[in-house]
Amino acid sequence: METKPFLIALDLDGTLLKDDKTISSYSKEIIEKAKAAGHIVCIATGRPFRSSSIYYDELQLTTPIVNFNGAYVHHPKNNEWGTYHTTLELNVVKEIIEVAEKHSIHNMLAEIIDDVYFHYHDEKLLDVFSMGNPSIKIGDLRENLGDDVTSILIHAAEEDVEKIRTYLSDVHAEVVDHRRWAAPWHVIEIIKAGMNKAVGLQKIASYYDIPVERIIAFGDEDNDLEMLKYAGHGVAMGNAIDQLKAVANKETRSNEEDGVALYLKDVLSL
Repeated sequence: METKPFLIALDLDGTLLKDDKTISSYSKEIIEKAKAAGHIVCIATGRPFRSSSIYYDELQLTTPIVNFNGAYVHHPKNNEWGTYHTTLELNVVKEIIEVAEKHSIHNMLAEIIDDVYFHYHDEKLLDVFSMGNPSIKIGDLRENLGDDVTSILIHAAEEDVEKIRTYLSDVHAEVVDHRRWAAPWHVIEIIKAGMNKAVGLQKIASYYDIPVERIIAFGDEDNDLEMLKYAGHGVAMGNAIDQLKAVANKETRSNEEDGVALYLKDVLSL
């Protein structure tokens, strides 16, 4: 009897990646076995493509990838597949910048695919964003942005994060969705309303004609909520936030204990 293929969606940080941002050799071995058995493996991350492509290449993937939590979905190996880029309107972005400036934020960034715009010069964040060599421009976003953006990031003091998020929910709920990054970064990430990893995963699942019950999605943070709810196997990592464990229907070991590999080995009999 031929086993039907599963679609396996991997979040990177805190999920597939260990804390040192590497993929364990055991995880690689099991993912290789899953691919050899005919299963389809893809990445679904909040990261831009430029800082996830090294893992895409390391796993030798030939599938579409979900970046920016669903705001950018494309197929690195096949231009015919289509590119889905859902942006935030510039006028909304400028309103948010005006308000953010009034709260004593540390910094604001805007990303348009692989171009990064910094409101203020920022050594610490420059490091985080230099992976994959984006083109970086520093200066007042209101003057430097001439186009709709993929995402905005607001870096604020820990005690101001909820206040800014409340404002976003009250004033811009119709047009933006926002998440907060995991500690130690007090960063609010803003993308177009309705965008999340599940939206990107649905596009990939329909392309491969995989029903929901044969989708396995792994995650650990609040940007994985929709994806885990959507997948037939919504798997929370052992290190996941409680909110995610509550919506997941499966749980595995932590990212430091090969949680992804152990679950796949067991469920797919690899």
